[in-house]
Amino acid sequence: MRALQIAAAGMTAQQTRVEVISNNLANMNTTGYNARRAEFADLHYQQVQRPGTINASDGSVLPTGVQLGLGVRPAAVSAMLEQGSLAATGGDLDIAIEGKGYIEVAMPDGRPAYTRDGGLKLTGEGQVVTSDGYPVVPDITIPRDTRSISINPEGEVYAYFADQVQPQLLGQISLSGFVNPRGLEAIGSNLFLETPASGPAAVSSPGQDGLGVIRQGYLEDSSVDPVQQVTDLIAAQRGYELNSKVITAADQMMSAMVQMR
Repeated sequence: MRALQIAAAGMTAQQTRVEVISNNLANMNTTGYNARRAEFADLHYQQVQRPGTINASDGSVLPTGVQLGLGVRPAAVSAMLEQGSLAATGGDLDIAIEGKGYIEVAMPDGRPAYTRDGGLKLTGEGQVVTSDGYPVVPDITIPRDTRSISINPEGEVYAYFADQVQPQLLGQISLSGFVNPRGLEAIGSNLFLETPASGPAAVSSPGQDGLGVIRQGYLEDSSVDPVQQVTDLIAAQRGYELNSKVITAADQMMSAMVQMR
């Protein structure tokens, strides 16, 4: 009775799909979040009669054969790399990436991590860090007597002082690009790590080498479409129910077989 195992695999697949959708909806207000999509692949097929097998003494062959599928398995959960809308905040250290690219930050263990969350903050020493306190790479420090900050589309950070007419260049925010951004490892807190699947980071200035530009005073909203996610949730729920009905039908068939006299 293969139907029991096949339907159980189908229920597990739909459960995975619901979990991915629930995570998308939970992050519908997370800055710079890209929605994820669960992808599936069919399992191994049992070859009862292989296509092309000789079926008679005259040499005729089976045109299709008999191949019984054994269910479904999760193949991947990939990010849909769509640009989120830019929400105006007016903050001097709020930046959004319009286009491709990630901001590099330094983890406490020295590893580089990457993010599209541009809600930057200052430490007590004036160092530019993320909301979790990870310093931006390259390091930028804002002097204590700075009156205001200006960040141009190329990522150059300028400080204005009360006793100076011309601004002072403090540094430049660089962006990192990847051959396969979907291969990055998500570790939470809007951070990603480089993996062999993503390829090495290619660091460049904003607006160059196919990377996006910096928009000061904006933050990138989540790219989650709530309407689409709810629609997918309903479809996953129906798929789960249908697979459960297959288990019920298979159980009834087994009961009828056992009760035969």
